Amino acid sequence: MGTGQKRNTPVIIEAYNALEQFKYETANELGIQVPQGGYWGHVSSRDCGAVGGNMVRKMIAAAEQSLINQANTNMP
Repeated sequence: MGTGQKRNTPVIIEAYNALEQFKYETANELGIQVPQGGYWGHVSSRDCGAVGGNMVRKMIAAAEQSLINQANTNMP
């Protein structure tokens, strides 16, 4: 992809701010220096990958818990 061809747009636009906040919270939990001004270009690929990986891990755990809660409320 060339310059200006950003394809990772959020499916639900309203969730953008919550995901950004979630990213910064995860970075802080991992002890990664959060960049000022929102530019992550000076953060190593390893650190960015750790943030993204932990975000996915937390989202999967939340989805699993939601499914468990749904199953428990639907039991007779």
